[in-house]
Amino acid sequence: MCGRFVSASSPETIAEYFGAAFGGESLGDNYNVAPTNDVYGIVADPAPAAAPEGARADAAAPTSSTDGRRLEVFHWGLIPSWAKDRKIGAKMINARAETLGEKPAFKGVFRKHRCIIPMDGFYEWQAATESSPLDAKGKPRKQPMFIHRIDDEPLAVAGLWARWKDPAAETDSGDDMWLHSATVVTTSANATMRPVHDRMPVILPRSVWDEWLDPDMHDTGRLSELLVPAADDILTMHPVSYDVNNVRNKDAHLVDAVAAA
Repeated sequence: MCGRFVSASSPETIAEYFGAAFGGESLGDNYNVAPTNDVYGIVADPAPAAAPEGARADAAAPTSSTDGRRLEVFHWGLIPSWAKDRKIGAKMINARAETLGEKPAFKGVFRKHRCIIPMDGFYEWQAATESSPLDAKGKPRKQPMFIHRIDDEPLAVAGLWARWKDPAAETDSGDDMWLHSATVVTTSANATMRPVHDRMPVILPRSVWDEWLDPDMHDTGRLSELLVPAADDILTMHPVSYDVNNVRNKDAHLVDAVAAA
């Protein structure tokens, strides 16, 4: 799975890297992005429907770029259009690539609403050993690891997005409020990740970005072929402080290498 990641690049830097337009406000540096936080996502036309002004985590009015890509803001934790409230999003932070076409929450948006979630890296926890330090309950602590590209370029992680109307919220103008949310697509681990975890985010190579984002591409069989483990030679990792375990900690020291416990 993917439950924490780093988003420390400015939206202008992300937009330039992905050839996208951006007209919103920065979310700020966050070295410990957690579920239900707001995150960036790259989408292609047609744009998500315009949302009322002031609706937090809603995409801004669409702005076009030369290739149709835009950098938008999403709530991390996909809320299906049929959900009665937003609480379900906390359980929808990840979507397994192998079952996207089967799950009611994902099969529709898999065909129509795909995105790329840019990350500067992500965290995973390695299983504890007999020599691991103990936590407050006397149990061995898992070692947090920071995983990132060897060349330090951003990770282009496959995602899905949805648009949900809150039935209980209205703006002063009477317009319905729309919330845009997203989930991270995961797949089986490659050889680099396997010693730490059996799952990893789907990292899309540049050569398939257009195909993945194309809103007119509805061939889920072909799309599923893109959702494979990353090549074994693009990622590296190192142990980091247990401070990352606390979601309130969000500064840059979280990615600094430490001696493994």
